[in-house]
Amino acid sequence: MKNDEKDVIESIAEHAKMELSSIGKMLDKAEVPPQVDALVEGPVISIQKSSVYIDLAPFGTGIIYGREFINAKDIIKKVNIGDVVKAKVVSTDNEEGYVELSLKEAKQALIWSEAEKAIKSKITLELTIKEANKGGLILDWQGIAGFLPASQLKSEHYPRVEDSDKDKILKALKLLIGKRINVVMISALPKEGKLIFSEKDNNPEERQEIVGKYTVGDELECTVAGIVDFGVFLKLEEGLEGLVHISEIDWGLVEDPRSMFKVGDSIEAKIIEIKDGKISLSIKALKENPWKEFENTLKKGDIVSGVVIKFNKHGALVSIKQGVAGLVHNSGFGSEEKLKKALELGKTYNFQVTLFEPKDQRMTLIHLDSEKKAE
Repeated sequence: MKNDEKDVIESIAEHAKMELSSIGKMLDKAEVPPQVDALVEGPVISIQKSSVYIDLAPFGTGIIYGREFINAKDIIKKVNIGDVVKAKVVSTDNEEGYVELSLKEAKQALIWSEAEKAIKSKITLELTIKEANKGGLILDWQGIAGFLPASQLKSEHYPRVEDSDKDKILKALKLLIGKRINVVMISALPKEGKLIFSEKDNNPEERQEIVGKYTVGDELECTVAGIVDFGVFLKLEEGLEGLVHISEIDWGLVEDPRSMFKVGDSIEAKIIEIKDGKISLSIKALKENPWKEFENTLKKGDIVSGVVIKFNKHGALVSIKQGVAGLVHNSGFGSEEKLKKALELGKTYNFQVTLFEPKDQRMTLIHLDSEKKAE
């Protein structure tokens, strides 16, 4: 092949390569036609008695009609020719060649999009309490009913009632209807149409500043702010409460905190944990640990006298001193039924120690006559 011919061929190939590259770039820049469920926008070009037309250049014209027109009547009343509106694609090409659109669905999609942004940004929303049920409160946001569980209420709004009676809880929650409260959105479920709110920590920076004044080990004079089945809420200062779990109330067995405290009582407590802006307290930490008395005097194999103070699914709880109790397991009797026949609540028996770990407040016992009872 002559050099001249070779040069011509190479020139043609290079030109073709450049053309293909140019076409590729044009294709990359070309806009993709809208698909079903996509959000589109464009100016209104015509409003008819039962339809609205929207310019979707370069993809033709969109139309809102039929059921979608009826569903969006309230929105359409406020729309004028020339207004740019957002709509959701229902069908990409109907019999007349129009792109079918929905204004109502577009509005809902935008609202749920706003909800996701509100969750990520953790913005504070001031909303009105519309209704109440036994589980919490109903709020309205952008026309969507949202739920605020009672567990997500701040301490001043939490319904602390005797015996955790559901009817009393509902009565307390109903007193909040009509009030405006600051909340944050913590969950959005578009398919189920659900929003979940929380009143707790809607200003985390302010709360962190308050909590930051306290450290683990602090001993404080507190006021009982509320009593629930699982413990006692103590007020440390205005706007800040901590929880004393039932296991931290006393070294002895506590079954009902309400029998020991009432709201307004002044109590000394010690901070034992600060985590995620929450303060955990202990009352028993300020009392002498009764287990220490037995650290060097009691060991496995020793015989002790104890009172049966409680039955649970594992066996019987036996107290050898106020605040020091061990478990007598069902297996020592063959069954729970046999254990309860052999041991009575409030009665004193002799037991043998099978495990004693005073640092962890753990002790297991066996009734000296259990083998005989199991036969």
